Amino acid sequence: MFLICGEALYDVFLSEETATGFSLDARIGGSPFNVAIGLSRLGRAAALFGGISSDPLGRRLEGVLREEGVDTRFVVSKVNPTTLALVGLDESGVPQYSFYGHEAADRALGPADLPSLSEDITGLHFGSYSLVVEPTGSTLLALARQQTGQSLISLDPNVRLNVEPDTLRWRERIEAFARAADLIKVSDEDLETLFPATGPCEVATAWHRQGVQLVVITRGAEGALVSLRGEVFETPGRQVDTVDTVGAGDTFQAALLCGLQELGRATREGLVNLPLDDCRRIVAFAVEAAGVTCGRRGADLPRREELPTL
Repeated sequence: MFLICGEALYDVFLSEETATGFSLDARIGGSPFNVAIGLSRLGRAAALFGGISSDPLGRRLEGVLREEGVDTRFVVSKVNPTTLALVGLDESGVPQYSFYGHEAADRALGPADLPSLSEDITGLHFGSYSLVVEPTGSTLLALARQQTGQSLISLDPNVRLNVEPDTLRWRERIEAFARAADLIKVSDEDLETLFPATGPCEVATAWHRQGVQLVVITRGAEGALVSLRGEVFETPGRQVDTVDTVGAGDTFQAALLCGLQELGRATREGLVNLPLDDCRRIVAFAVEAAGVTCGRRGADLPRREELPTL
């Protein structure tokens, strides 16, 4: 089972403009929240570790996790409010976010909230703005360091400058997590933000030197650039009538972890010995899954029966 660590929130879309205001369409979201649900929909056991509010919005978030089959025993209930992310789409359907979450539940995890992990947790995934907001960021980093060398550790920076505009802080925190990680999935946009003067293969090489086995760089419609222990290949994108790209990266991440599990490689040892051909199959599977989400509105992640066999 993978323990997915990070935020849960609502994506709020402006669905209709009137003369005096807007109608709002609120949908459950948050990158780690989506990844946990995505894994469960793909038939894989997943749990979420994060702060979720005891307010009505938070109770609904936790209820959805249960409905989707996600293990909630590591969810930490907080009296703090639920984060809202106002989503606007550009002409290409790419989301632009404005976050309303000062002192919200997902930012309030402290050292006392660190879980004792059961033996069924074989991997952990960390991602998005939970990495840099405090005290949650330091709490998650402590967990990653605690599990280094024991569990498979996955990382997706998923940079949100409108939550934390300081790119140096993002870079320092991502590098701290990278030293604990075995697998890093990162978008080309995030690499440009974090390391504007460094090419993607150079970044991957630096991460490999720190012990990262697999680096997957997503490139939107162009697919992915992959480095497995320094062996580099490209996987083309999938032709799709895009509605929007909300949740596409989270779908890719969930499918990546699912693929490792289906091929029996979702452990540190399994990743160290992952054959190149198996890696190609897993990444192609993740590209296919992300394409399904792009054809729908919002983070509507696919179920296993909608995707091909590995």
